[in-house]
Amino acid sequence: MARIGYARVSTRTQNDDSQIDALTAAGCARIFRDVCSGKLASRPDWDACLDYVRDGDELVVTRLSRPARSVQHLTEVVSDLGRRGIGLVVLEQDINTSTSTGRLLFHLLAALDEFTADLISESTIDGLAAARARGRRGGRPSVMTPVKLATARQLLDSQQHTLAEVARTIGVGRTTLYRHLSENGKEDD
Repeated sequence: MARIGYARVSTRTQNDDSQIDALTAAGCARIFRDVCSGKLASRPDWDACLDYVRDGDELVVTRLSRPARSVQHLTEVVSDLGRRGIGLVVLEQDINTSTSTGRLLFHLLAALDEFTADLISESTIDGLAAARARGRRGGRPSVMTPVKLATARQLLDSQQHTLAEVARTIGVGRTTLYRHLSENGKEDD
C-alpha cells in the first residue's frame, strides 16, 4: 500500500506549499500537482494521478474541494476509486473512505462543500448585478478613447493610410478599431 498525494491551486499566483507540506507529513510517496481550476474536466496531473494509483493505495488530498468539480463528480470519483480498491483520505476533514464512517462523513461534507461554493457563487452574481444596476461595469478598461477614435477617423478620411496603419499609429489592434468604428456608425477599410 502506498499513499499518493494530490495538490491543486486555481491560479499561478496561488501557492500550494501548505498542501505539499501536509501531504508530505501524511507520508505520501508521490505527489501530483495541478495549477488550474477545479471546474476543468481535464487536469493533467489529476488524470496522471488516477492512472498511477493502484489497488490497496490511498489517494490523499488536503480538502474535499481539491479533486473534484462538484458533489456529483466527487461522488463518482470516490465510487470509481472504491471499485478499484483505492481509499480517499482527506486530511483537513479527517475522512478515510475505506471505513463506513468515513464514507458517511465524506458524503455529508461533500454536500456542505458544494453548498458553500454555490452560496459564494450566488453572492458574487448578486454583487455584480447590483454594481451593474448602479452603472458600474467590471472588466478591463477600453484601450479606445474618444481622442484615439477621432484621430483614427481623421486619418482614415484622408485616405492616405490603411486601417492597419491607423490602428498601429493610435496603439490599438485592427479588430478593436473595426469594432469601435462600426459601433459608432462608420466602417472604413
